[in-house]
Amino acid sequence: MQERIQKIIARAGICSRRKAEDLIVQGLVSVNGRVVCELGTKADPDHDEVRVQGKRILAERDDVYIMLHKPEGYITSLSDPHGRPTVMDLLRKEKTRVFPVGRLDWDSSGVLLLTNDGELAQKLTHPSYQVSKTYEVKVKGEPDENALKRLRRGISLAGRKTAPAEVRIMPRKGKHTWLAISLVEGRNRQVRRMCEAVGHPALKLKRTRLGPLNLGDLPAGKYRYLEGKEITLLRKLINPQRARIKKQ
Repeated sequence: MQERIQKIIARAGICSRRKAEDLIVQGLVSVNGRVVCELGTKADPDHDEVRVQGKRILAERDDVYIMLHKPEGYITSLSDPHGRPTVMDLLRKEKTRVFPVGRLDWDSSGVLLLTNDGELAQKLTHPSYQVSKTYEVKVKGEPDENALKRLRRGISLAGRKTAPAEVRIMPRKGKHTWLAISLVEGRNRQVRRMCEAVGHPALKLKRTRLGPLNLGDLPAGKYRYLEGKEITLLRKLINPQRARIKKQ
């Protein structure tokens, strides 16, 4: 059965579908020895030879789903031209090639999903699926009720208002305040920018939940494979009628 090439590449675990489209446009993908640059091009993964940057890909592979507790000081990337540590340095023992789903800033910590399931990765990060994310944020000072209401109702960032968020003060004592913030958007450094906008800059940020995935007591820098029920819940987020777990 013929499928779009970018879907074949993503399902093979090479990269996300969006990244695969970039590779196609750049002329780095070939089918049966012929370079293709059109995104609508299709191929049969069972009979055609698809290569990415000269390397043949195999469509059949086991799906791997990993939850990493990303520490601060790591780049969410497969590699870094400046030699900075990346999250992949924490998975050196993992034999299967996986890639991060979404991102966490280098100075943030918490839940990060890595997988070779390109289709699931693309949908989990697409705004239309509105996957909820929860952060524990240490902010400077003590926000008053007006600041909390602004965070909950939405704040204009670069001329575009953020979607409503759930915000509550956490029962922690100290000079500064800890907030639990849940939202469905994922703009660049959004939580930090929101806190800055209300006059209470974020001093520390940790993502504790991504959709149905809860960080729990997983230590910083460690990772674990998702359980079957967690994979099922992820699949229900992107396709509730056809949620299923592929054989691992």
